[in-house]
Parts: sequence; C-alpha cells; structure tokens
Amino acid sequence: MAKEIDRIRARSALETIRESPLIAAIALLPVLAVLGVVWWLTNWFVALVLLIVFGVVVVVRGRIIS
Repeated sequence: MAKEIDRIRARSALETIRESPLIAAIALLPVLAVLGVVWWLTNWFVALVLLIVFGVVVVVRGRIIS
C-alpha cells in the first residue's frame, strides 16, 4: 500500500511540473541562490561539492523517512 501512495505522489508531482514549470522554478530558486553565492564567494569547485553533499543528504534522508 505504501508503494502505491509513493507512486501516486510522484505522478502528481510530475504532472504539476508539466502543467506549471514556474512552480518548480520557484521551489528551486533558494537552492540556486545559495549555490550562486557560494560560487561567487569561493569558486565553482566548492559550489559543486556543496551541491553533491545536498544531493546525498536529500537521497539518504528520503530513504530514511520512507
């Protein structure tokens, strides 16, 4: 039953993005702003490492919650 709920949520999220990409852009704007500031203050490598760390945290946290 839980897998079906996850599929329903994933489909509805994808449909929302397809219908209005502006919503996805607004949701990603704070992340892009932080990465831009880090890139501006340091360099592109530090921003890339930070992006990878955020990605790993999101994936691991998602697995722990599920």
